[in-house]
Amino acid sequence: MARQSYLFTSESVSEGHPDKVCDRISDEIVDLMYREAQAAGMNPWDVRTACETLTTTNKVVIAGEVRAPENLMDGAGGVNPDKFVSVARDAIKDIGYEQDGFHWQTADIDVLLHGQSADIAQGVDKASDANAEGAGDQGIMFGYACRETPSLMPAPIYYSHKILQDLASARHAKAGDAALLGPDAKSQVTVRYRNAEAVEITSIVLSTQHLDAGWDSAKVREVVEPYIRQSVTELAIAEDCVWHVNPTGKFVIGGPDGDAGLTGRKIIVDTYGGAAPHGGGAFSGKDTTKVDRSAAYAARYLAKNVVAAELADRCTIQLSYAIGVASPLSVYVDLHDTGKVQEEAVEMAIREVMDLSPSGIRRTLDLNKPIYARTAAYGHFGRDPDADGGFSWEKTDLVDALKNAV
Repeated sequence: MARQSYLFTSESVSEGHPDKVCDRISDEIVDLMYREAQAAGMNPWDVRTACETLTTTNKVVIAGEVRAPENLMDGAGGVNPDKFVSVARDAIKDIGYEQDGFHWQTADIDVLLHGQSADIAQGVDKASDANAEGAGDQGIMFGYACRETPSLMPAPIYYSHKILQDLASARHAKAGDAALLGPDAKSQVTVRYRNAEAVEITSIVLSTQHLDAGWDSAKVREVVEPYIRQSVTELAIAEDCVWHVNPTGKFVIGGPDGDAGLTGRKIIVDTYGGAAPHGGGAFSGKDTTKVDRSAAYAARYLAKNVVAAELADRCTIQLSYAIGVASPLSVYVDLHDTGKVQEEAVEMAIREVMDLSPSGIRRTLDLNKPIYARTAAYGHFGRDPDADGGFSWEKTDLVDALKNAV
């Protein structure tokens, strides 16, 4: 029997956190590849991107491999850097970095992308077990959903994200003193569970960069507390809630000038805040032949639909793949003793209602689009589906099919 009463904590980081700056740049390059492919008449199914970004004081390094339209290549196996540099600068500007130690206009940007390895390409382009794409790598991927919040996400990560999103919106809108908040921030929320239900928030941690060097922790709390309270109106803040706002004091030097950043270091922030397993693979910078990304989206999509169909109150799904093989090696479901049906029935239903090959996932979720930069901060899951196909894995359009299949 799982514990029914406990405290659980999750954290989030803002779009200006050094690692998230890197995730954003890497995903802007994924989007660039899809946009340029469409403009050049290249089949978007043929796009390949595996892009890693490193940032530090006034320096950005972009490395990896691509299969790109000819207008992005230099004719010698590398890429023409101009458009890649441009999208990186635009991303840094949009996040809000115009500081001496990291400025969108003056940062030195190196582009070290090259063509995709032929050894990898041969396994992806044609699977060994089917006339379809093979998985871009081996690995395990997890999806999760629960009834704790309207988006069917765990409460601690949901509210950690929401606090930072609302503060970022106020900062971008230049709303009063919030205009003097900096892009770099971290949040952490602890939730008390009773009888396995989220009932109240017992601690809130926020560290946020500020542009006024004269601000102390008390001033920062004065500025941010109204926004935080507005962010968590759906869940009570305990009367004795412990608050830690900028607990170390001044936080003026932030972003890549304060700490180096790297793509893919915030994978728990990107998913379920530690409330569910993670397969270990990062998402940002990867096209969706990489099952690290696409199969994790599929697993979330299926888990969310299982819960939305009222087949269970909680659902964890694991998928596994081998490089160059189309079909998943295994499908595992855990309903955490909340299921209305047997796990085996859900496992069979999942295979019936969705093609879980890489090409089947891309087709079902319509993933061959420039929709990834928006995923780079505030979580890949628990977001509202966009009209242009962004966050398609958050739709609950499999409810009827799952009910019929079980």
